[in-house]
Amino acid sequence: MQKAPRRLLYISAIVWLLTLIDVTIVHAAEPSQSDPPVVISVAADGVQRATVTLDSYSYRPNHLIVEAGKPVELTLTSVTTIIPHNFITKDPAGSLSVEQDVSAGKTVTITFTPPQPGIFPIYCDKRLWPLPSHRDKGMEGKLEVR
Repeated sequence: MQKAPRRLLYISAIVWLLTLIDVTIVHAAEPSQSDPPVVISVAADGVQRATVTLDSYSYRPNHLIVEAGKPVELTLTSVTTIIPHNFITKDPAGSLSVEQDVSAGKTVTITFTPPQPGIFPIYCDKRLWPLPSHRDKGMEGKLEVR
């Protein structure tokens, strides 16, 4: 008979702890604010290059402007110590699909060529169940293709 109250106590303690962790994380990291757009110039070799910093629930810069039909090379640098992130941008029509995981404290370089103009969301879909996703906490931005 005592196992049921003890089990309930453990479950309550776990829920309380997860809530405390979520509140701490949410207050420790402000959601990303809209940065001024960054126009990525085309280098002499025809590649558009930029560095994007992935921090606690934000991308910096979070609004990139590139040219259609020209390769884009992004260096994704995570400055977090524990939390992994990713960089996702997709065209619902299927012409553009970029998904790259970036482990905490690591740097990854991705290359893609946006085929057509449009504005596409950039976001991180990582999450620790049952907490909201990183995108829900403000980790999103825009890829504007001209």
